[in-house]
Amino acid sequence: MDTKKLLIKHGLSYHEKAAFVFEERPISFLELRDNSFRLANYLLKKGIGSADKVALFLPNIPEAVFSFLGIFSLGAKLVPLDFMLTEEEVINFITHSEAKVLITQPKKEVNLANIKNSCLNLKEIIVCNEKIEGFSFWEEALKKSELGEPQTKFNEDELSSIFYTSGSTGHPKGVMLNYRHLDNPPETINHFLGVSHKDIFLTGGIPFSHIGGLDYILLMLRFTSTLILMERFHPLEFLKKLEKHKITIFCIVPSMYVAILSLKEYDKFDLSSLRYAAVFGAPSSPVLLEKFHRVCPKAIVVNGWGMTETSAPNTYSPLDETKLNSIGNFGFRMKARIVDDSGRDLKSEARGELWVKGDGIMAGYYKEPNLTKEVLTEDGWLKTGDIAYFDGEGLIYLAGRKKDMIKVAGEIVFSSEVEEKMQRYSKIKEVAVIGVLDKLRGEVPKAFIVPKENENINLQELKDFLRGHLAHFKIPHYFEFIKELPKNRVGKIDKVKLEAETRGTIRG
Repeated sequence: MDTKKLLIKHGLSYHEKAAFVFEERPISFLELRDNSFRLANYLLKKGIGSADKVALFLPNIPEAVFSFLGIFSLGAKLVPLDFMLTEEEVINFITHSEAKVLITQPKKEVNLANIKNSCLNLKEIIVCNEKIEGFSFWEEALKKSELGEPQTKFNEDELSSIFYTSGSTGHPKGVMLNYRHLDNPPETINHFLGVSHKDIFLTGGIPFSHIGGLDYILLMLRFTSTLILMERFHPLEFLKKLEKHKITIFCIVPSMYVAILSLKEYDKFDLSSLRYAAVFGAPSSPVLLEKFHRVCPKAIVVNGWGMTETSAPNTYSPLDETKLNSIGNFGFRMKARIVDDSGRDLKSEARGELWVKGDGIMAGYYKEPNLTKEVLTEDGWLKTGDIAYFDGEGLIYLAGRKKDMIKVAGEIVFSSEVEEKMQRYSKIKEVAVIGVLDKLRGEVPKAFIVPKENENINLQELKDFLRGHLAHFKIPHYFEFIKELPKNRVGKIDKVKLEAETRGTIRG
């Protein structure tokens, strides 16, 4: 996707149209172009070029949109970081990615001076919304910058971004997407749903640091659709914006539907403008979606699938809502196989690992060649880790996860990372973390803890410790103290047994 070319085109043809609306203030495509180009030119003047990486640690605010498109206009490499991350995690990811610039805004728990001193590769920190001594101020930087088109060249095969899906100090997972990959989300959504300049999207608080958040920006840029921006999700405010702005398409995770349907007045809003309501990111309940559908009967509810590693989304369930449990098939830009442990194709109804291949597949994990080889075959198939099966019509249904990846309301958590952080707590001897079902979030982490001898662990103190090391959605929801962890014959912790013992005891 040639961001610079599209910004120039839309700045001329749609200069008065709202590209996005934030806190009821419309930002035109002309303003979008100018602010994005000003940032790109500022970075150019500071010596940042296409080979450099720029980290972004911001919530869903206008500066985040300008930063995304400014960095892409420059042809540089974007490193978006979830604004819920801790200071330690931010330092880890900036160091690992070797980003030279950080664009952020003040956050109470994050000390920018610590980040600057800890990240030796970091040359500059640009701060939005508050002037802080010792750091560049966003408004001043853009005001001094040139307004014209950045003098850069576009190469669609160059790296565009590194999306960190999870990771610890030793093993962060940075998904590498090139500029060609940025075409996949808007083209796929358009293929399945049909998108035009008349559509109005509502972010619902899906963070731009995730591929699902980026998709909204790409749709806005590709189709000149208007984006209604929410910094965070509030169910009542979500419904108000749906009605007021006559939203036509949105995509949220199941827990958000639960929150909406928990409101007493959820069925009092006029949602007649809605064309599609999509669900992603966690196991979805057809009963839940059917209940929501009753308040917007003209809309079509669809279930989608995709990963950061596949430039999501990649497929949607059929428009026949009786098959909402399915994720559809991969006939557009992608193809799929379901294989056994030997990599042999399975027939209908047989469960195996879902492998996918096509235009959306990532370039690999940044600085992790061995990990890349584990998930990407030599002929380009990505091993998704999802267990799935085909039905007689060729539709795909998900059955569960292969490894210990835990999906918490669309956020991906790896138990090994949580275990590594918990192991730092001085009173813990051993710990194992698994995912357990949760009605609101899909899954949540549960920790089994073996305390050190003669140690009593205060649960509140442990939670306070973890808040300094992990984003809040990664912190276990349940804790169980046991004398010893079950082990298999080779001495490894037997998580299968833990899951079997836990199954049915957690009701959400």
